[in-house]
Amino acid sequence: MKHKFAVSFIIATVVMPILGITGCSDQHTMVDPSETQIQNTLDPGPPSVLTTLSFSNHTWWVKSSSNKVGPGPNLFSDSPNNVWVDNLGRLHLRITKVRGRWYCAEVVSMESFGYGTYRFYLDSPVGTLDQNVVLGLFTWNDDTTDNHREIDIEFSRWGSANNLNTQYVVQPYTLPQNILRFQLPTSISQSTHSFEWRIDSVTFTSIKGLNSTPPDPSYLIQQWKCTGTIPHAGGENARMNLWLFRGRAPSNGQEPEVIVNKFEKVD
Repeated sequence: MKHKFAVSFIIATVVMPILGITGCSDQHTMVDPSETQIQNTLDPGPPSVLTTLSFSNHTWWVKSSSNKVGPGPNLFSDSPNNVWVDNLGRLHLRITKVRGRWYCAEVVSMESFGYGTYRFYLDSPVGTLDQNVVLGLFTWNDDTTDNHREIDIEFSRWGSANNLNTQYVVQPYTLPQNILRFQLPTSISQSTHSFEWRIDSVTFTSIKGLNSTPPDPSYLIQQWKCTGTIPHAGGENARMNLWLFRGRAPSNGQEPEVIVNKFEKVD
């Protein structure tokens, strides 16, 4: 497989000892909160050397682990086979199988963006992901304050082919008013998903195509305003990850891949 990098998209290695590698624990994403919660297994500390890349005019570090870590738990790889930017400037996240072991993908923004709109443009039919695969678009802070300041858009069937495939969550997910699950049509190959984070609310929106706003009402897939327990901004990062629910291999045995066309943060 050939991976091409645009001239303006440079992959580099930097020393960043202060950053952790946790995020998006599958403790909160159970379809049925009464299920036994899985303790998120973490590395004992952050790596001293991180791989970074440039995507959508922001710098992101790429998660890597030698042992299984959350979410999942899973192994994560910073290999260009798992995470890369193509010559069109699109981010690719891929789960690979190497010598019998599955490796997942995650990128984390170096910046903390705070309140505003986080928008993710997807160039893949994420409604068709294998039942054991999860795509997460979210904010996270290693600090446990305000439930890690975690706000999620997640695409997964959580291990069961009959489950709905998309959810919006403002942690904690155990509060019924903080989670909405719905079905993203499997026929949609391009879609845009966002959340507008304000002091007293989070408004989620999903739109057909690569559109910041719906060209007409028929483009709107889902919209939901959460006014429940809203986290305060402070120190969180934007993250995107592709991982395996409970560390289970894809049921179809294939290596899943998701393409993110663009990310933008608007105040």
